[in-house]
Amino acid sequence: MSRNIVIIGGGIIGVCTAYYLQKEGCKVTVIDKTNMDSGASHVNAGYITPSHFIPLATPGIITKGIKWMFNSSSPFYVKPRLDIDFLKWSLAFKKSATKEKVAKAIQPILNINLLGRDLYEDLKNTNDFNFHYEKKGLLMFYKSDKVGEEEWEVGKIGIQQGLQVENLSAKEVAKIEPNANLDIKGAVYYHSDAHMTPNLFMKEMISYLEKNGVTFYKNETVNDLQISRGEISSIITNKRALKADEVVLAAGSWSPIITKKLGLKIPIQAGKGYSINVKSDTKITIPSILCEAKVAVTPMNGFTRFAGTMEIAGINHDINPKRVAAIANAGKSYYKNLEISSKEKETANCGLRPCSPDGLPYIGKSNKCKNLTIATGHAMMGWSLGPVTGKLVSEIISDKKLSLNIDSFHPDRKF
Repeated sequence: MSRNIVIIGGGIIGVCTAYYLQKEGCKVTVIDKTNMDSGASHVNAGYITPSHFIPLATPGIITKGIKWMFNSSSPFYVKPRLDIDFLKWSLAFKKSATKEKVAKAIQPILNINLLGRDLYEDLKNTNDFNFHYEKKGLLMFYKSDKVGEEEWEVGKIGIQQGLQVENLSAKEVAKIEPNANLDIKGAVYYHSDAHMTPNLFMKEMISYLEKNGVTFYKNETVNDLQISRGEISSIITNKRALKADEVVLAAGSWSPIITKKLGLKIPIQAGKGYSINVKSDTKITIPSILCEAKVAVTPMNGFTRFAGTMEIAGINHDINPKRVAAIANAGKSYYKNLEISSKEKETANCGLRPCSPDGLPYIGKSNKCKNLTIATGHAMMGWSLGPVTGKLVSEIISDKKLSLNIDSFHPDRKF
């Protein structure tokens, strides 16, 4: 008899987990508090990012964060507040921002990103899907020598890790991106990366899952979890009670609210990011990051997306016009002919990325609950790590050999 699995959360992690579990013959139910057509999984930059092997918590980020804290349009904005979970997370973040811990995190982050990219390509090559996927790499644009040197130092680490990385002059960039009319000094070019159009993939994946027997309960909130003998015996939503052999927690920034019901604390803070869709022809063909501004630029199917900023300010979907304007201004600073209309800025979206203190996701079973598998805390790599997290969770639940070592991602790890 197939196992009955309930997945809490219907973002990229949740739907990819449902995909691999139904392939294993499991009966799968997905619960999501939204209509599953908005949020971080739909408005992100769509990057598959082996290049992003350095975690957010790095030496010097605390100093920058304190300076940026007083500027609501800065790339990394932390709203000070007297909240015990936020204060504990901040302390753990500070402890994680050391050279030793960053060096230890590089290999597991790179390994999981590379496998994630391979699995997207496997999905693309099946007869099940026809989503937009391009592997054109990622250009890290810089406007100052100082930032260029910093980016190249990271690039050299990438080369040591086996990635193909080049340091290009402005003239060399113009040869591969000839019509974008750039105002830069140069770029570090990662050939390893790919990009997609997230909302199109999400629609396609959800449609596939519905056709293949996965049940979706949309616009439902998990109110409680009933525990018996160290296991979740029932999931109580605002509309029903569900039984499950195994439960997967993939609720993103809302995950700590649910784990508290189990007496389990996983430090996560919501990191809000914004995106603007530009429908006019920007002549941009290769994804890029505008380094000084920390803005991502992605040529998607029918539009160009400008996305960025990290705003640690609790769970809310309030749009801050200053942060939207900062993204638009950054775009116009790097692309001389770029025009972003007032309407495009007014229709900007945001999403909440679940950020762990050390920049590593939580994947695996906690010792505090036998039939719960946790899959959250992916921060800015959530899109990149959707399929690989789903595959790993299916392997954990099916008691199969894991595709890679996940010790670094243990939900019970100490900070």
